[in-house]
Amino acid sequence: MSAEYGLEDIVQLKKPHACGENRWRIIRMGMDIRVKCEKCGHSVLIPRARFDRVFRRVLAAKDEQAE
Repeated sequence: MSAEYGLEDIVQLKKPHACGENRWRIIRMGMDIRVKCEKCGHSVLIPRARFDRVFRRVLAAKDEQAE
């Protein structure tokens, strides 16, 4: 299984956050992945195995955001 996502990428997950936003910024990676909602700022710690199941796609990579 290849990691298609990286630190500071903005990703889309299977379900949106309770606030209605479906854009999450990866702010920590390790055995667990911490993501932060782009709308309300709430952060959630998700085990990597679960994150791989709910991950859908990268909306903006860190490299693209710098430009």
